[in-house]
Amino acid sequence: MTIEVRPATEFDDLATMNGPKRPDASVCWCLSYRLLSSTENNALRGPARGERMRELVAQDPPPGVLAYDDGEVAGWAAVHRRADTSYAKNGRIPHVDDLDVWSVWCIRVRPGFRKRGISHALLAGAVDFARSHGAPAIEGYPVDNAGVRVEQTMAYVGTRALFEKAGFSHAADTTSVLNGFPRVLMRLPLK
Repeated sequence: MTIEVRPATEFDDLATMNGPKRPDASVCWCLSYRLLSSTENNALRGPARGERMRELVAQDPPPGVLAYDDGEVAGWAAVHRRADTSYAKNGRIPHVDDLDVWSVWCIRVRPGFRKRGISHALLAGAVDFARSHGAPAIEGYPVDNAGVRVEQTMAYVGTRALFEKAGFSHAADTTSVLNGFPRVLMRLPLK
């Protein structure tokens, strides 16, 4: 098993990770937090969501990183400047200072690839990606689940333990709750 993490510049691989099973379905595509405007997010339906993500994949920097296990796409992490995401205006996730930090808000591993350390590789890849684009720090907003199992559909934000293992420290509590667990702001300085 060889895990490689690289920028998400291949739309088809991102579609494998985040796209719908039916072309007309309105799935997240990891746009819910990436778009600054809730109006735009709510207006995008069906194939329009995929086309919007295709536009983001073509930008520099792309919207995140993909993990590959022996060449097959196995995971995704959304990572970008916080100022370019809905977290810029989210009142439940505090701003601890005025740094132009980057955020990692979604970590997904495909079924069949779980329990292989891919989420750890994705988070490390997100850190490297943010660092390579000049980020002074990177934040995540995982659940503080104290080791209790998190429902798979809600595990996309990661856990405090995952972020701690990657060197992040608790920077602030939040008023956000996901699946019954409080979320915390975890931060890693990059400079």
